[in-house]
Amino acid sequence: TCPHKDLCTLASPSGDEQMAEALLDIEDVGQQGSDSFAPDRTHRPNVLPKRRTHRPAREPAEKPVGDNIPNVGRVHIRTWGCSHNNSDGEYMAGLLAAEGYTVTESSNDADVIILNSCTVKTPSEDNFNNAIREAQERHQHVVVAGCVPQAQPSAKMIQGLSVVGVRQIDRVAEVVGETMLGRTVRLLGGPRASSATDGKRLVALNLPKIRKNPLIEIIPINSSCLNACTYCKTKHARGDLASYPPEEIVERVQTCIAEGVVEIWLTSEDTGAYGRDIGVTLPALLWRIVEVMPEGVMLRVGMTNPPYIQEHLEEMTKLLSHPRVYSFLHIPLQSASDAILASMKREYCLDDFCHIVDYLQSKVPGITIATDIICAFPGETDEDFEATRAIVEKYKFPSLFINQFYPRPGTPAASMYGRVPTTVAKERTRELSSIFRSYQPYDNRVGLTYRALVTEVASDKEHYVAHNRFYEQILVPMREDILGKMIDVRIVQVGKFYMEGEILETSVAAAPPLVAALPKKGTISFAGKSPSSFARQPPQQQAAVGTSGSHSWASLGTLLWVVFALVSMDLLRHLARWYQYQQHEEEHLQH
Repeated sequence: TCPHKDLCTLASPSGDEQMAEALLDIEDVGQQGSDSFAPDRTHRPNVLPKRRTHRPAREPAEKPVGDNIPNVGRVHIRTWGCSHNNSDGEYMAGLLAAEGYTVTESSNDADVIILNSCTVKTPSEDNFNNAIREAQERHQHVVVAGCVPQAQPSAKMIQGLSVVGVRQIDRVAEVVGETMLGRTVRLLGGPRASSATDGKRLVALNLPKIRKNPLIEIIPINSSCLNACTYCKTKHARGDLASYPPEEIVERVQTCIAEGVVEIWLTSEDTGAYGRDIGVTLPALLWRIVEVMPEGVMLRVGMTNPPYIQEHLEEMTKLLSHPRVYSFLHIPLQSASDAILASMKREYCLDDFCHIVDYLQSKVPGITIATDIICAFPGETDEDFEATRAIVEKYKFPSLFINQFYPRPGTPAASMYGRVPTTVAKERTRELSSIFRSYQPYDNRVGLTYRALVTEVASDKEHYVAHNRFYEQILVPMREDILGKMIDVRIVQVGKFYMEGEILETSVAAAPPLVAALPKKGTISFAGKSPSSFARQPPQQQAAVGTSGSHSWASLGTLLWVVFALVSMDLLRHLARWYQYQQHEEEHLQH
């Protein structure tokens, strides 16, 4: 029995157990010695094997797309969870498309279904399990990814399925190719050493990507966090804090802007903890990013826990007041009871949270503060819940995520005493939701004018969605000439979660021009190439680099060499995959 059986299992295409070998990695397929697959017959010296007639390997025949031929199948990717997980899904889509696969939005006509899971809440995991069953009922190949298989590799529902771990998404094309050949592959370790990440357990940022919204780029700046929250399963999947070097993040920003992106989200499990493992701070990174961002492009900073942002409050208020940074911050509270916060191991108290919110609101007028609440954590009393109620009523958060506590397997909170009865938990969740619905944050906005960036189509398919500098949602009429632009709108109607505005025509003509054409949906971002020195730079930088003709010719020559190298590498990669496919077919016939 191979000692690495739990890492990577190679099963026969028929599913029979008579020929199942365990390999350390799928790269070992076809590279083992001739004795590696020979059965041991030393205990049966008088038994001779039946002679087999050698059949030559079949020539690859013309087959319809998706008929178990690697690199020509149709793949559907479904993602649950946070923006970091969504970014992983976009990377997997880009990597597969770059290898020749067709990434489809419909699950019904796909040959392979990739289910990119979230382990934060039980309902998300239940949906994930249901999606596995549905794909199997349709007789589709299934590859599971995300935090569920990474945190629970022995979970019953994923046994016998191929797995791509959160630190192995750069190898998703290999896993899909093997899965289409009927094999089961499980990759759950760290990534191969990469110069881009200095050998750290991080997947490089300069990989091909297909953005769900071509105008919005989600950039993970670090993986995991420094906390050890007793209810959190994500830590089991993402591991310890690992931050990307600032220069790699800035390069990604520049490349995305050159490709037509107008809104950048920085994401992680805790952006406030960024850089503590590499001697850098979040404000230092943000200043470097805004320096390369031109007018008309906006930056949104992702969720940060209170302990780490508290050290940088003064600098963060300057950044959140910057004209190219949204005055928006997501700071989870979880509970207003210090006793419950201690039981959660949140490493702050209610006063710390209130100090942060009060300071930001005083220094950045109009700032949007979003927060999270967990209802009915083990040990939560009526007094604890009343304290949380009071905080929600005090601050009237315009964006509030209310979650009923779900015990996640393997977490300390799952075995804590003092479980709140389900009926009480549901009642508290309903009561807090009722308070949230009782106030209207935009009631006094009719008639006001805002400058807003138009980035996406609304769910009603009749409006575009724009966001003002406070990242408040404004619905505007659908007009092709405003998508991706910063325009002025006058508010004419409001609702609980949005405002509706009319476009001020003079602002459309005066909007900063788009240097790059609007990217189309499904376009692959080849972020490994160098960003153009002319693309979306601030005006003074454009003037500085736009005067040298010899520099332009040199850049053109360099670009042609890069294109030639990329095409050659792609051709060699496809030839290698074709040769590997022939080897697999011959092995299958022999076995």
